[in-house]
Amino acid sequence: MQDSLFRHINRFVGISQEEFGQILGYFDPITTEKKENLTHSGHLCDHLFFVAKGCVHAFFTDRQGVEKTIMFAIEDWWITDFLAFHHQKNTDLSIQAVEPSELWHISYGNYQQLLRAHPLLEVYFRNVYEIAYGASVVRTKYVFDYSKKEIFNHFRRDFPEFVNRVPQYMVATYLGLTPEYLSKIRAEKLS
Repeated sequence: MQDSLFRHINRFVGISQEEFGQILGYFDPITTEKKENLTHSGHLCDHLFFVAKGCVHAFFTDRQGVEKTIMFAIEDWWITDFLAFHHQKNTDLSIQAVEPSELWHISYGNYQQLLRAHPLLEVYFRNVYEIAYGASVVRTKYVFDYSKKEIFNHFRRDFPEFVNRVPQYMVATYLGLTPEYLSKIRAEKLS
């Protein structure tokens, strides 16, 4: 589990095994079962999560009581309510394991200490956040520029690992579709 975080950090900034040992001291490992919650809506967002193995999603519950997935994270991805984490506020999101998962998490306090003690990680996290923000902008563009069917086809092409790994109803809500419509689109592709 440590190897994945070490490799991910080294994709963006070079650190030694010795420095990584110091960095790892700021994190705690978590192992989850399927459907286990990591955070709950309405609570303080004080942790950032790195997925070493598995899949988790962030969602909110709409006014009709329907869960709407707004973010997924698989291996080597970070997840939290980034704005609530930054401002140390309560989150409107819940984060839940889609499948049994192994994660590293860091509290807000440890995160701040880590960045002071290891300034190179500021560069690392800036890269992570820039990529996440860019992906969010692309997703927004899809919503404005493509039909519902085109949105799914782009998603399937760009992120094939999710289509077969994540329950269809979660993919549907993430893409702004109903599960029934997504099922119809998938059936058309199979025929």
